Amino acid sequence: MEHVTRIVIIGGGPGGYEAALVAAQLGAEVTVVDCDGLGGASVLTDCVPSKTLIATAEVMTNFDSSYEELGIRVEDSTHDPDDPARVVGVDLGKVNRRVKRLALAQSHDIVASVTRAGVRVMRGLGRLEPSRGPDGSREVVVTPTGDAAGEAEERLAADAVLVATGGHPREIPDAQPDGERILNWKQLYDLEELPEELIVVGSGVTGAEFAGAYRALGSNVTLVSSRDRVLPGEDPDAAAVLEDVFRRRGMNVMARSRAASARRVGDKVEVELQDGRTITGSHCLVAVGAIPNTADMGLEEAGVRLKDSGHIWTDKVSRTSAPGVYAAGDCTGVFALASVAAMQGRIAMYHFLGETVTPLNLKAVSANVFTDPEIATVGYSQADVDSGRMDAWSVKLPLLRNPRAKMQGIRDGFVKLFCRPGTGIVVGGVVVAPRASELIHPLSVAVDNNLTVGQIANSFTVYPSLTGSIGEVARQLHTRKTAQDD
Repeated sequence: MEHVTRIVIIGGGPGGYEAALVAAQLGAEVTVVDCDGLGGASVLTDCVPSKTLIATAEVMTNFDSSYEELGIRVEDSTHDPDDPARVVGVDLGKVNRRVKRLALAQSHDIVASVTRAGVRVMRGLGRLEPSRGPDGSREVVVTPTGDAAGEAEERLAADAVLVATGGHPREIPDAQPDGERILNWKQLYDLEELPEELIVVGSGVTGAEFAGAYRALGSNVTLVSSRDRVLPGEDPDAAAVLEDVFRRRGMNVMARSRAASARRVGDKVEVELQDGRTITGSHCLVAVGAIPNTADMGLEEAGVRLKDSGHIWTDKVSRTSAPGVYAAGDCTGVFALASVAAMQGRIAMYHFLGETVTPLNLKAVSANVFTDPEIATVGYSQADVDSGRMDAWSVKLPLLRNPRAKMQGIRDGFVKLFCRPGTGIVVGGVVVAPRASELIHPLSVAVDNNLTVGQIANSFTVYPSLTGSIGEVARQLHTRKTAQDD
């Protein structure tokens, strides 16, 4: 009887379920072990919920910032036109119920998809056994959870194991979330009323996204940043634009301010900073990064090398240091992006099952910060150029010059392009604009396919359109290259 390759995937997020679909399509016998629900944090508590909330905030921002300039008249006999108070509001409880409903629906769709593909889904916690069978196989011990909690453990034999267990919110020891006033990003969706005064601790991507969203929804927001600026890991020009927008919209941005503790005082929260200052709000969101879910899984005992941070070491085809064990997603610490997790999972299955595989190329990854305006990036960055890691020219073109931006009342944002001096090959780009996530794709295609600024400059763009700025910035770089060649 022909042996059927057995794959066990621990974790049902994008890295896990995308890998499961690939492996099933290639004829493997696949089991996904998951304790939270397919889709993982990305679908249930992180990406899908936060972007759904942000979509509501975006509508509020667009209305508040442009309805008068665009000539929109609001007929409301109860509103005094001389009163600067906003004329639209938000029912946060209703918003959050919609957020959770859409996340759960997406998770159910994923379950249906993998089940149709022939994948077995088990509710439980997976643990690797340290030893390997005489045929080199692995064994995964599954402890049932949820409705099956208390049932006997099950042992699954596997020719290959993929670990895709994600991460969980990092906590400050003296600022433990209580789910009511002091919150992590998973607990925000249980709020029924809009926080009057929200303190956001952490100015990375998660902190900036929620700070901007809640300010747009109507909360008074204080953003506590331990660094010199918001979004310290992003393009400095982009971060400067966003910080300026935040301040202009009334957000209190506190730079070089590290939170030491947060405590409940009646119906308030007091956040003490390390320099002794204290700030008070009605709620506090702690968004200071994530910790990989790699503890108590038997990984090191099975020969899987972990980094000091607890992340799993992987190579560019998702292999760990243990034969037959692969890893994907946030537990690897490569890029905390659903798209990267999914690609890592697919690459792992293609590699193990003998298909042609292209190793993970992080310089072709496009990423987006869902603030308003959004910040989208791809390829080499300004930091790479400034440090000498990449020799490149750059041109930055403000959106203020773009005719479509003028029509839509867009004042903030820019397009920046990086290219090699000799060849004009595009090596990176930054777009700061509404829906920058939709505008970065042509630059991603250019980076991934080694296109030149001349090729982009000579491609048609719609007039008027925001993509016209991409063509224009490419023309400026191409003109510079041509002048140098002459």
